[in-house]
Amino acid sequence: MSIEELIVNCKKGQRMAQEELYRKYSGILYGICLKYSKNKTEAEDNLHDSFMTIYDKIGQFNHKGSFEGWMKRITVNTIMQKYRKERHLKVVSENIGDEADLEVDHSNISLSTLLNYIQELPNKYRLTFNLYVLDGYTHKEIGEMLGTSTGTSKSNLARARMILKEKLEKENINIA
Repeated sequence: MSIEELIVNCKKGQRMAQEELYRKYSGILYGICLKYSKNKTEAEDNLHDSFMTIYDKIGQFNHKGSFEGWMKRITVNTIMQKYRKERHLKVVSENIGDEADLEVDHSNISLSTLLNYIQELPNKYRLTFNLYVLDGYTHKEIGEMLGTSTGTSKSNLARARMILKEKLEKENINIA
């Protein structure tokens, strides 16, 4: 079944099409969920919630741009909305520190180790770090997504980088 047929059939609520859509895209979307979650269980919950939102809003997809990109955006937005509701992003201070640069010698660290360090970050720092560094959002966009100010986004990124730098230094991983 083509993507267009899948979309049409999902809009009609056909279970078989929904299952096929899940099989086709769950791996990609799970990777996104894993980036923004504390652990695998939370990532699985976020994936489930994202697909529920995708199925619910698939009628709003207007075939402009990539369907996969649309689903990725739904996934990120679903996760951000969940964290905003749970108040995990409450800001204590909006002091803007200098953004610490974090250049890692990738030959000395495995992807799973780096992912574990990122997952250990407090929610507000992990989300800001992922949105800015890994997904390329601006601080203004991050502030809007998380319901905080641009300055808070910058501060959270600086703190996330500092925590990661300290963890990497503890493990004697070369930092440029």
